[in-house]
Amino acid sequence: MSQPEEEKPGQSNRAQVKDDGRDARLSFRKFAEHKMKREFKEEAIKKCEQPLKNFGQCAQESGLLVVFKCREFNRKINECMTEHNSPEKFEEFLKANQDELDKRTLRSKTA
Repeated sequence: MSQPEEEKPGQSNRAQVKDDGRDARLSFRKFAEHKMKREFKEEAIKKCEQPLKNFGQCAQESGLLVVFKCREFNRKINECMTEHNSPEKFEEFLKANQDELDKRTLRSKTA
């Protein structure tokens, strides 16, 4: 016959921390924000399409020397993505689309 295992000190505390972390990861609001972040990033990529194409063409022409020959194109991509995909811009996007976030959160809860 097996005897019940004794609870180790701090074991219940670790379980509580794990549950709290899990709730944050699985919350409907976090899921809706994550989906909106993906859409926001895809939109930023569309806005930076020209610098991406330029870099791709340069990379194709340069081969292994892409690191040296295409620095300027890479810098332009980084500038564009920083402008359109910054955390500040995402916060503005969330504020402007609060209705959509609320709607997605409610829809997720009822589904």
